[in-house]
Amino acid sequence: MSPGTTSPRSVGRARGSGRSHRFLSAGLVERVGSSGHRGANPSGHRSASPAGSAQDSRRTVRPGRRPRVLAVAVPAFALAVALLAWLYTWGPLNPVSTTLAEQGPLVVESGWKGLGSPIVRVHSAAALSVLEILEVKGRAPRNTYDRLAFGEAWLDVDRNGCDTRNDILARDLMQGQLVTGSGCLWVSGKLADPYTGEELDFSRGAQSSKAIQIDHVVALGNAWQTGAQQLTVEQRQSLANDPLNLLAVDGPTNVQKSDGDAATWLPPNRAFRCRYVARQISVKAAYRLWLTQAEKDAMKRVLSACPRQQTLESGYGP
Repeated sequence: MSPGTTSPRSVGRARGSGRSHRFLSAGLVERVGSSGHRGANPSGHRSASPAGSAQDSRRTVRPGRRPRVLAVAVPAFALAVALLAWLYTWGPLNPVSTTLAEQGPLVVESGWKGLGSPIVRVHSAAALSVLEILEVKGRAPRNTYDRLAFGEAWLDVDRNGCDTRNDILARDLMQGQLVTGSGCLWVSGKLADPYTGEELDFSRGAQSSKAIQIDHVVALGNAWQTGAQQLTVEQRQSLANDPLNLLAVDGPTNVQKSDGDAATWLPPNRAFRCRYVARQISVKAAYRLWLTQAEKDAMKRVLSACPRQQTLESGYGP
């Protein structure tokens, strides 16, 4: 062998002495020989020396810093989110809880003075507060329901010379025009319909009058199944004609509502839903009607977006 020439065995040793690092998918490091064999002697034989090639075959596993940080950060973040959720749902950050805490005692007094008065007079308060005083029960049977149990439509319970339908048109129509020589009958006008959010034209006539109807906010069929059966005839007549329970609305939309409660029907106009539900609560409180659980849950969902929404007092004067 000529001077300066390296033997094949020497080359093998030189190559075997090099080290590189292979990164594993779990963030761990495995040392491998430069020849590409994990922990292998370049000659292909295992070394008996504990300090030699046997050390190459040993896999060094070190946990990375990132998994350690994540192991601490993820549970801490989850705990913080859970705490905020609790504070908002049940604690002081909940706007509903805040509203109820700020609400003073409800003022409920006897209101019954005969036809043309509510059974009880509930002063204006947060609708959520009034909702909590209403009884929750299942529906009573409907098979005995009769519209005439609430009196003829429409009565003049306030004795002003106009029936209730025309009283409500007088209240809700804009630019209303009376029939010549009449102090009650409306011939035309415009309505800002609360159920659809649209402006509608009203004109008196057998067919055109159906386009704008007077809706019972708490439908009489629903009232019958939630306590009105237990009322006297005069109390039911007061309920059916109380301006609190009446709105001039789009006729076809009113037909779609039928006898639905808040659990089965809400106005398409979302901007009006808080006031609609608050009015239903006001009516049920004034006439001692109860709610189903589904109805109460639906009302709470609506009012969660407007926890300061107030109830209304009966449309009958004190």
